[in-house]
Amino acid sequence: MKIVLVTGAGGLIGSEAVVHYDRLGHRVVGFENNMRREFFGPGGDTSWNLERIKSQTRRFEPLAVDIRDRDAIARVFREHRFDLIIHCAAQPSHDKAKDIPLVDFDVNAVGTINLLEATRQHCPEAVFIHMSTNKVYGDAPNELPLVETETRYDYARPEDFHGIAETCRIDRCLHSLFGASKAAADIVAQEYGRYFGMNVGVFRGGCLTGPAHSGVELHGFLSYLVKVAVSGGTYSIFGYKGKQVRDQIHSEDVIGAFEAFALAPRPGEVYNLGGGRENSASVLECIAMIEELTGRPLKRTYVEQNRSGDHICYISDLRKLREHYRGWALTKDLPTIVGEIVRSQFKTAEAGRWSG
Repeated sequence: MKIVLVTGAGGLIGSEAVVHYDRLGHRVVGFENNMRREFFGPGGDTSWNLERIKSQTRRFEPLAVDIRDRDAIARVFREHRFDLIIHCAAQPSHDKAKDIPLVDFDVNAVGTINLLEATRQHCPEAVFIHMSTNKVYGDAPNELPLVETETRYDYARPEDFHGIAETCRIDRCLHSLFGASKAAADIVAQEYGRYFGMNVGVFRGGCLTGPAHSGVELHGFLSYLVKVAVSGGTYSIFGYKGKQVRDQIHSEDVIGAFEAFALAPRPGEVYNLGGGRENSASVLECIAMIEELTGRPLKRTYVEQNRSGDHICYISDLRKLREHYRGWALTKDLPTIVGEIVRSQFKTAEAGRWSG
């Protein structure tokens, strides 16, 4: 039996990791202090999800630890010799970061180095997986030539067909403060892998999603879109005619990639992790899919101004990940993902409780 630490244990990816490793028979410690509610209000509350995974697990120990608290982290690391650390805790919103820049940086950048240093001091042989983001690329992906179709933007050149690779630069571009704090965390995580030789892997996520997501307008695009559709609310499209493209990946497939890395770690390596070309869709295309599944039209408004630093077309190039870990593959296509979220939100509405 191994001992696994998951930060952000009540979030989408964290909760998936907790359930996965508990199911495999490992002991799982989770850091979760529900800062998502502090960031986003009641709609971002993850307590429902934490209660869900507590009821589904046998060896899960949740701890209300703030990753900015070095002393608290050190105490936990002295008590447990972790074999695997999956770091998912973060302030995840472009727009929120500008209102709380110091909190954003302390959580995303300082919190990450706190965990990395605790790992180096107490369990340097452990595998450390850092959940980064494609926002570390800033708006550099927008420099690629694009074509506009009836429902989406797409890459104009054949050499860009597979999407954004890990070679895309991360500096000399507009990030948002969130993108900047996550870039700092991304670089320091790589450094602990490359400089100290630790088993650190960095995964730059595209749109991570699934039924366990507490989606809000500022973060959690697909989950929030479905929630608005099911509740009869009005969805705001911000810029680019709703033709901006994202690639969606189910949380289970994210954990599959983590598991592959944990079994054969490559110190300091970076991987783009999303749904790839096959799971890509524009906002308009997602709306059409959801309207078909729910059987009702979505009320929407259009805001001409796009979000600062937003990607026009972002598709994760998965070729490096697939080459290094040939046993990993996407198991859930986009219609399956959307269908799961729609069913989950209808059940939540019927129960009189919104999942975030």
